[in-house]
Amino acid sequence: MSRSSDSQFQPLEIAQTDGIHLGRDTMIHITDSVIKTGDDCVSIGDETKEVHIHNVTCGPGHGISVGSLGGYASEKDVQGIYVTNCTFIGTQNGVRVKTWPSAPAQLTVSDLHFEDLIMDNVSSPVIIDQEYCPHNLCKKDRPSSIKITNVSIKNVRGTTNSAEAVTLICSGLKPCENVEVGDIDLTYNGNQGPITTRCSNVKPKFVGKQNPPVCATTAKSA
Repeated sequence: MSRSSDSQFQPLEIAQTDGIHLGRDTMIHITDSVIKTGDDCVSIGDETKEVHIHNVTCGPGHGISVGSLGGYASEKDVQGIYVTNCTFIGTQNGVRVKTWPSAPAQLTVSDLHFEDLIMDNVSSPVIIDQEYCPHNLCKKDRPSSIKITNVSIKNVRGTTNSAEAVTLICSGLKPCENVEVGDIDLTYNGNQGPITTRCSNVKPKFVGKQNPPVCATTAKSA
């Protein structure tokens, strides 16, 4: 169903091949599954609460995604997303949160828990992208109005085929808050330079091992 009347902001809508798509759902459990698809193994839309994804193997696919969010003014909060004990094999992403910039929605995404994850040759193992704009078909003149808070990223290990292993790009208008990162152990299996991370508008709390050092250099948008 189109919601284009909510706003002049109209994100591009294209055919999806998500394995499982959730939106406006509460108390969902996805467990003990193998998902192979051409897009997200699991995608989570707005007004979704208490989703537990446990012991799922994803790949091929684009990983497990929250969003994209922010395209419509009527969107509502997302709360309580738990991705635990999952394995990603050859996927584009591992776990990802994506929100549109310059978009009308003003919602909160809270209590995200990405823990005990294995990455096997994954391009972007962990990514928060609040500048999500595929094909450059949206404006970036204003930062995202979506607040991301209470996030834990713990015990993520394995291999990545891109040098940028962890990306936390938060909104310059509403920086990410209460982000905890711990026990990261990722190895780059390519040859395009040393393994790195990229962060902006976030100051995580660190516990345990950090390989590579996450947010060693943190930028703040103007």
